[in-house]
Amino acid sequence: MRRLWTGRLDKARFWIERLTLQKRLVIAYILVLLVPSILISAYIFRGLTGNTVNELKKNTEYSLEIEQIHIKNNIETMKRAAQITFSDRRVYDYLSEPYEQTVEELLDIDKVQMKDIVRLQYNNPAIETIRVFMNSPYTYEIYPVFLRESRIKEEPWYPSVIHSEFGRDVWAFSRLTKDVIQRMTTESVDTNPRISLFQDIQYPKGTHVGILKIDMLLTSFFPNTFSALQEDQSQMLVIDKDGNLYRNPSNRFWTQSGFDEASILRHFKNGVADPSTQGSFSFRMNGHSFLAVYSPIRELDARMLKIVSLDHVYEDINRTRNFILLANIILLVILTLLTNFLNSVILKKLHLLTAMMKKVRQGDFRFNLNIRGGGGEVGELAHHFSKMLRKINELIADAVNKKASAKEAELAALRSQIDSHFMYNTLENIKMIAEIDGQMAVSDALTALGGMMRYNMRWTNEHVRLKDELAHIANYVSISNIRFEDRIRLEIDVAEEMQHQEILKMTLQPIVENAIKHGLRNKPMRIAIRAELDGDAMLISVTDDGSGMTEAKTRELNARIERGESRTATAEHGGADQSGGIGLANVHGRIGLHYGKPYGLQVTSVHGEYTCVTIRIPHLILSGRLIS
Repeated sequence: MRRLWTGRLDKARFWIERLTLQKRLVIAYILVLLVPSILISAYIFRGLTGNTVNELKKNTEYSLEIEQIHIKNNIETMKRAAQITFSDRRVYDYLSEPYEQTVEELLDIDKVQMKDIVRLQYNNPAIETIRVFMNSPYTYEIYPVFLRESRIKEEPWYPSVIHSEFGRDVWAFSRLTKDVIQRMTTESVDTNPRISLFQDIQYPKGTHVGILKIDMLLTSFFPNTFSALQEDQSQMLVIDKDGNLYRNPSNRFWTQSGFDEASILRHFKNGVADPSTQGSFSFRMNGHSFLAVYSPIRELDARMLKIVSLDHVYEDINRTRNFILLANIILLVILTLLTNFLNSVILKKLHLLTAMMKKVRQGDFRFNLNIRGGGGEVGELAHHFSKMLRKINELIADAVNKKASAKEAELAALRSQIDSHFMYNTLENIKMIAEIDGQMAVSDALTALGGMMRYNMRWTNEHVRLKDELAHIANYVSISNIRFEDRIRLEIDVAEEMQHQEILKMTLQPIVENAIKHGLRNKPMRIAIRAELDGDAMLISVTDDGSGMTEAKTRELNARIERGESRTATAEHGGADQSGGIGLANVHGRIGLHYGKPYGLQVTSVHGEYTCVTIRIPHLILSGRLIS
């Protein structure tokens, strides 16, 4: 890991060092302003986000506290109703009678005690029902308050009430409440969820005589939880001791957020460490962020949970952050442009000196270096540069004189060489002797060799027709097949009108040499030469089905060709070496020199399958006119 970071830092340092001084100053200025701005903004907005979430958490806790007040008031209301129900001792007497009551006693209970209980229920609209279930076989049911205990023995809460401690209240939630008053044969089911208070009636203490049941709908018991007027970005829930979840089904926040009870209960279980205490946790669901604040209802052994969406909080903060960042960026751009202008004025003389150096690099020495105000580092640099130019001009003059002398010596050496016509005639005589003796293969080889010699020695112009270059390649392959036992097959697919294309002489031979030298193995090899038009350019491809190269080797070869590393490039993928031929990099350089940078060579290859060298040159006829 350390080497990786070191390598990246070295690459970044190298990239920065290649930039101009003005660009480096601008980048340094941007970094000096941008980095502290980003760090300070991140710190501020992080604190702003935390403060906003804390404020939202406090507001949520306050709403739960308000609901807790309502819950406590409703609990007191139900307990007070239970106390008032048994404030008349005659109710206890009726439940514990050891014999059947007379009609007068029943009428008295119906007119007094039962009416008082019904009146109590009506005076407390929040209370849904008050019922007393009697255990004694000698009592009679008086609708709708006094009922037989046998009606409720199958209810799930019945065992917990019977086995509860004396004087202990038992609370239970229910989604579906069966109407125990079955006057009709059809069974009636109440679908409104409710909460019930149960008390085991013992008279005297230790003797079970009945059960008191007081019901209140959850819409009344939890007024804010089930209120029709709720915030669109929150949902208040109630979770009982059995893990059942109760909520207002008309709240759109639940469906809009894509909640389901199982997922909410799972997040609650994972986020709550101690359900008996108050706290909060955050979670993500369906790509959205939520804050959940919970509070215990100890009397009911239940929990209240309020879920609030954090998306609107983050959206507001992000909107503010983006606005401030945009303002910083605009200000930074303005300051950067101003700094760039000031730097250009300060470094104007240095830029002028750089432009002159570029002209010198391109071979233009015809200018006078005149930089006014020569004091300081730039003036000293200009002075030494002028002296260097004078020295270079002296060296160029010496080099020209030496080159002229070398040319004269070369011409003298050429004059002393054997006349080329003598060699052509000699090869022709040997060819005729081979034909007379029936050595046709030798005759054909001499014919090809003679053609190659004429093509190589007759160097009157840098440009030839593509047709002549292809004929030279055919001769070269013919001679190579003598060595390689006819394992090389040459295919030329060039239209007749394209064979008059202008091409630099000796362009194709180094490529074909590469293919034979490095692509030919123990099996026959096919070399295909094709030409096609690409706009105002012509693409000539030389493809062999030899051994090919790996992707890394191909990239390295293209890079070396582009850099002009002739010896290395030819060594990597065939080509003539520097002692006897022209390398791929030299061919690429010649094409770029004559036609411009967009033109040259490009190598593609797949290891074990093929190698293709594509030559891109302008579409010109031999006369030099552009073919449209």
